[in-house]
Amino acid sequence: MISKHRNIWLLALLLAVSLLAGSSAAAQNRGDDDRPGGQMGPGGRRGPMSPDDRLKQMTKNFNLTTDQQAKIKPIFVAERKRMQDLMNDSTGDRKSMRTKMQEIQRDTNKQVREVLDDKQKEQFDKQVQEREEKMKDRRGGTGSPSGQSQPPQN
Repeated sequence: MISKHRNIWLLALLLAVSLLAGSSAAAQNRGDDDRPGGQMGPGGRRGPMSPDDRLKQMTKNFNLTTDQQAKIKPIFVAERKRMQDLMNDSTGDRKSMRTKMQEIQRDTNKQVREVLDDKQKEQFDKQVQEREEKMKDRRGGTGSPSGQSQPPQN
């Protein structure tokens, strides 16, 4: 009898955990999560956001002016092209490709940051820092290969 009750509790616990995980994934797919950085792509993988989607997200997060939007969109478009060109170039190894991608991202962040006002820069720097920490955690705490742990400051 005790074994039967234990099995029921385990089944209920597994069901609750799977429901919580499913609702969390659904919230991410709906965009309830205000973090930028991607949307669900083919096969359920996170993929890069389009320049337009990134601009919309950034406008929402940082209350960008129309002038700022007009300056930032070409930066995102250029980054997308540079990333695609890099991915289409099959001559490099993965490590060098990752290093080049990080350089492109740092360059993009620097250009975007130059368009922002002081309050927006502070928010942007915080967001970049949080993203770097998440990536560090995903890599098992090895840190950024570039050695850059802080976003550029004024």
